[in-house]
Amino acid sequence: DLYEARHAMAAKDTSSVRVLTHNNQIKELQTILRDRATSRSDFIFNADRLIRLVIEEGLNLLLPSSCPETVTTPLDVEYKGAKFPSKNCGVSIMRSGEAMEKALRECCRSIRIGKILVRKDKGSQLTQTIYAKFPADIHQRRVFLMHPIINSGTTFCKALEVLTKDYAVPEESILGLSVFSTPRGLEAVQSSYPHVTILTTEIDENCPVHFGGTYFGTE
Repeated sequence: DLYEARHAMAAKDTSSVRVLTHNNQIKELQTILRDRATSRSDFIFNADRLIRLVIEEGLNLLLPSSCPETVTTPLDVEYKGAKFPSKNCGVSIMRSGEAMEKALRECCRSIRIGKILVRKDKGSQLTQTIYAKFPADIHQRRVFLMHPIINSGTTFCKALEVLTKDYAVPEESILGLSVFSTPRGLEAVQSSYPHVTILTTEIDENCPVHFGGTYFGTE
């Protein structure tokens, strides 16, 4: 069906878009978040669960560049494992992106997180940066750019413009983390920033744009 076709297209990994491998748990979480009868407390609880899955898989995408690590176990046996590279940071696109900070900190306790606020000017209709604060050495870090909903892609593209042009962060060093995305939003991002990888749980034209308002109680 159309739902499966969208995910099969993205799952080919021929582009810079990655979709979480679907299972019944993910489908249930997505259903709860879309249900208008879901209470705010249940929405937050299940949103946090789904966001955690995105963060965990985002960290997993760092594995190709992980460093081998040998440790000694309590039984005095050497174990050859792996260690994630340092110099990672998060950037949340305010305000909805801040919903993803909790999961990132739970997975990476001491990770630094920057913030950026983007708004559309009512007069000119141009997207403007209102606020941006990042680690001073962000251009040397791998960046998790967090935005739960990629709808039109305008806000996400503006954040990428600031990171790549104003702060010299290479596209290849940025991993976009999203919960729900639309085909047109992803297309807009890919056409302007083809080397930025985006991870999402679902690609659908009707994404739940109420996410941020429900999560923060500002509907």
